[in-house]
Amino acid sequence: MTPPVRLVAIDIDGTLLPSSGTISDRTHRALREAQAAGIEVVIATGRRQAYAAPLLVSSGLSPETVFITSNGAVTRTMAGERIDRFTLPVETARALCPILRRFGGTTVFTFDREGPGELVIESFEQLHARIALWVEANRPWIEEVHPLERAFDAGKAPVQGMVCGTPTEMMQAELWLSASELSAKIETHRTEYIHRDLSILDILPPGCSKGVALDRLARRLGIEPASVMAIGDNLNDFEMLRYAGQPVVMTNAAPELLEAARQHGWRIAPTNDEDGVAQTLESVLTSANVPSGRGI
Repeated sequence: MTPPVRLVAIDIDGTLLPSSGTISDRTHRALREAQAAGIEVVIATGRRQAYAAPLLVSSGLSPETVFITSNGAVTRTMAGERIDRFTLPVETARALCPILRRFGGTTVFTFDREGPGELVIESFEQLHARIALWVEANRPWIEEVHPLERAFDAGKAPVQGMVCGTPTEMMQAELWLSASELSAKIETHRTEYIHRDLSILDILPPGCSKGVALDRLARRLGIEPASVMAIGDNLNDFEMLRYAGQPVVMTNAAPELLEAARQHGWRIAPTNDEDGVAQTLESVLTSANVPSGRGI
């Protein structure tokens, strides 16, 4: 018998967020109802907090709602209370700069601070050509530093590095890094958008992932993996899906993840444009005999 869900960890892009870019009223309601029923609602994303939280401001979720951000490097409540944070050593981050230039990608480093300089890049023009919408949405936080190595002159350590390029370029970069002397000093997670010919390779402190962060949080709350549900759609969600006793993969997921879900027998939810998260949460509440649609 499947135990009741006590915690649900939900990815944002491609999972919670539909193609329109606006979370539906139905999904907002399902999140509120799950939380009101005593389920710990956790947002687990590759985004940093300042880029993730505004999407949920109108949801009505509690300020104590936990956000796992930067693919597991930082865990905070929606109100900003820090739970966990891990950083890339300055020398490791500096050593990555010339290496990542080899693969034609565009590198961004994320620092856990507020305002301009939270994101540091080497070239607005080059990055804009790759991910224009992301650049425009994040421009107030971006600082251009050339060469990028100078971003670490003050000795501040980043929480995350990110390089983007074609799927082929980023796969080559990941393989090169895994065989390099840096492999023991970093963790890599890839996200792919095949229809856009775009891949993002996140480079994190060693041991960091959404799965590890979720495990640490669940232990802190006294919740067993069997009572944890995780919902995701891309390769960077794999670790948390594998950790959760009740993994759910979106129908619109990256092909490689969707195939893994079928092989493992994981639940497959409707797409993000069909309110797949809401439908999943509604079924959880029904199983727990909690009526939905109460307008909480």
